[in-house]
Amino acid sequence: MPELPEIQAHAERLTAEYAGATLQRFQPLSFVALKTAVPPPDAAYGRTLDAVGRRGKYLLARFGGHTFVVHLMQGGRLRPDEKQAAKPRFGVARWRFEDGRAWLLTEQGTERKAGVWVLAGEVEGQSPLAGLGPEADTLGPLELGARLRAQPMRLHGFLRDQQALAGLGRLLANEVCWTARLSPFTPTAKLKEPEVEALAAAIGQCVNDGLAYERTRPDMSSSADRPGAVHRRTGEACPRCGDTVRAVEYRSYVVCYCPTCQTGGKVLADNTTSKFLK
Repeated sequence: MPELPEIQAHAERLTAEYAGATLQRFQPLSFVALKTAVPPPDAAYGRTLDAVGRRGKYLLARFGGHTFVVHLMQGGRLRPDEKQAAKPRFGVARWRFEDGRAWLLTEQGTERKAGVWVLAGEVEGQSPLAGLGPEADTLGPLELGARLRAQPMRLHGFLRDQQALAGLGRLLANEVCWTARLSPFTPTAKLKEPEVEALAAAIGQCVNDGLAYERTRPDMSSSADRPGAVHRRTGEACPRCGDTVRAVEYRSYVVCYCPTCQTGGKVLADNTTSKFLK
């Protein structure tokens, strides 16, 4: 799933290319595409695009006092629609502009979870944004430490929890833990002050590195393209110490780590209990 750097850089690209364009029509191409009924999409017709912003992993296309909130989920993409075919492959929704251009929201795969919400006025606090935690890269050590203590869980799960921190996902959780030299299974409530400081710095570094890469691209990267030290690097050498990168595999995600850098040389059991091997 695209994370903070991919969504932010894509929002910047869309703003640079489409700001000032007037919305002519919004067309759901799937019966599950539009998640709201009030206000209707046509309330934004005739309005110009102010900017495309971001909140967590959501794109926010602002047309005056109305905002289209777009969640791409795992396989979704929002791109310029050059062909504007009547039945585009994987099509979820289309925005047409008065100058003849268009956006197309697509989603590959079979789950069809990508969606669009239309919100009026201030979007913060409205569904689906209600309950999102603060942007992950905005917290200093003090506020981050307070959140870690208030939500005791494993560190990797905390980093992926959008109600704890908004914007991070599986890749960044792996990379942040490695950068901070912390086990992904460390209990959040037990992190000491120097570890929290290292974690806050690692979040900022990993987000900035991801943004720097995404801003070199003409379009959003795929997961396989995104650079990383341990994510999707199982069996390869750790770029910092040379140990073999290991993984704990779950049904829907993989926790990647370096034993030497993160777990004191111990290898985690590759099962859902995630206990240390003796």
